[in-house]
Amino acid sequence: MNAIEVEQLSRSFNGLQAVKSISFTVEAGEIFGFLGHNGAGKTTTIRMLSGQLLPTSGSARVAGCDVITEQQKLKPLIGVVSEHQNLYERMSGRENLEFAVRLYGQSLSRIDETLEQVALLDRAKDNVRGYSNGMKQRLVIARALLHRPQIIFLDEPTRGLDPVVGREIRQLILGLAQQGVTIFLTTHYMEEADQLCGRVAFLSEGRIVALDTPNNLKVAHGEKAVKVTLNDGQSLSIALTDPDAGQQLEKLINDGQVRTMHSAEATLEQVFLQIAGRELSE
Repeated sequence: MNAIEVEQLSRSFNGLQAVKSISFTVEAGEIFGFLGHNGAGKTTTIRMLSGQLLPTSGSARVAGCDVITEQQKLKPLIGVVSEHQNLYERMSGRENLEFAVRLYGQSLSRIDETLEQVALLDRAKDNVRGYSNGMKQRLVIARALLHRPQIIFLDEPTRGLDPVVGREIRQLILGLAQQGVTIFLTTHYMEEADQLCGRVAFLSEGRIVALDTPNNLKVAHGEKAVKVTLNDGQSLSIALTDPDAGQQLEKLINDGQVRTMHSAEATLEQVFLQIAGRELSE
């Protein structure tokens, strides 16, 4: 079953196309990565899929709802975490969620459940201004989870966080997926996408230029070679497309010259650079 179905979706602003006839599906419970440069159309796509922005053309169904004609039906079924936290810093963590839980029509007991889910229950009474950036991000995610959404859109959830906190957020994302929540993720960190996502789409200038599993993309576009380090410290790269590759490797091994040997798999960052033409961070 598909949680998201997108068909020829486009959006223009003042005659300029930000998103250009993109089509894809996301399975229920999948972590789907939507990757691209700044200005590639990622946030515009999220805004269309979450009912915040009408498409110029095309169609999309999210959680079974048409994003154009069923926006009110859609809202209770999704959660959105934008790259802007928009928290009330003079209020406590619990007070921030009390404000939101009333909007969702949920029981107040749901607040402690969600705070515990993001490991903030012990800091619930503290003012948000005293929270670290990572704690604030966890509170934002908690707010998006209050109404138990089927699908959550995460727009750069680990941007600006230190590696330890970033790992905590990634563990939280994995936990949500294990509970059956569908995750639509944008991130500038290719290593993060590689770790988390079942499939990724590369977006370049408003178009999807690649869509597959991270592993398939790395295998298809990576160098087909073996990196060998010899006992004298010398490094060799033996192309597997070379008809003599097997004989070369066999001779090195039989002569006892090999210290280490491993495949030369491309990183997802290198694949993106090859397909989209420039690094994701540019």
